[in-house]
Amino acid sequence: MRSYSLIAPAKINLYLEIIGDRPDGYHELAMVLQSISLADRIDIRAIGIETIVVRCEHPLVPADGDNIAYRAASLMGKQFPDVFARYGGVEITINKQIPVAAGLAGGSTDAAAVLVGLDLMWELGLTQGELQELGAQLGSDVPFCISGGTALATGRGEVLSPLPNLDQLYVVLAKYKNLSISTPWSYRTYRQEFGHTYIDDTEARENSIQRVHSGPMVSAIAHQDNIEIGKLLHNDLEKVALPEYPQLLKLREAFVSQNVLGAMMSGSGPTIFALTESLAQAQEVEAAVKAKMADPGLEFWIAQFNSSGITVAH
Repeated sequence: MRSYSLIAPAKINLYLEIIGDRPDGYHELAMVLQSISLADRIDIRAIGIETIVVRCEHPLVPADGDNIAYRAASLMGKQFPDVFARYGGVEITINKQIPVAAGLAGGSTDAAAVLVGLDLMWELGLTQGELQELGAQLGSDVPFCISGGTALATGRGEVLSPLPNLDQLYVVLAKYKNLSISTPWSYRTYRQEFGHTYIDDTEARENSIQRVHSGPMVSAIAHQDNIEIGKLLHNDLEKVALPEYPQLLKLREAFVSQNVLGAMMSGSGPTIFALTESLAQAQEVEAAVKAKMADPGLEFWIAQFNSSGITVAH
């Protein structure tokens, strides 16, 4: 086939713990990641000439090498130059539904879709593991976005252990249209304020990671205990983001007041989400928080937990 359409789901963090610094300059993390049904659609088409074209109507999405989806195509071209020469370049059209710079892996999932799409289009026959190794060169969230579902992520986020699916849960997401938080700022500020708590010893760091592997959140997921999952939501980056942006704390409190399973900021923010057990409750929560906050610059989405990552659109 000379073209493919792919569905690229967003992700939220149910758990994010910063353990310490890594020798490569990244942070050592322990996270529980979850795919959700809010998704971009990526159309990939062969164009015959050896060039990469990215199209997206969203004003904040670049169409050049600053776009991680462009870099994904470029990486595949470099890895498989003969195939690239044989098939020619690609046109990538991004239909953006996931908000940009929102802590929802919107760029990473688009890149993941390009890797999966080119593997299919160029008939490379790569395994999921091989695609994830390529994805890790582009960004820490890309490997997870390829496989999706529910997973424990360690290292800088690229070492994945699948967890049982939670696709019976719903999520209400809210983001201020004009607010974005830079991921480097979040981690840098966290290091400045909490660097003294970092675990430097390799063995102690390993023990810390193992503790999360066998910890309460993973156990709650294994038992499909929704109430416990809601109680155990945790994100270290809230410690720097919420004091800096008090409107996020207010938004989180507005969600918590609605009797949800739990509410938290996703990733480095600024999206705040709340978990519910039904679509009807998610709709009630959205309406109540919308009325309470009464801010035209606040956008809302409702999504269901998703048990897969990148899929071909039918």
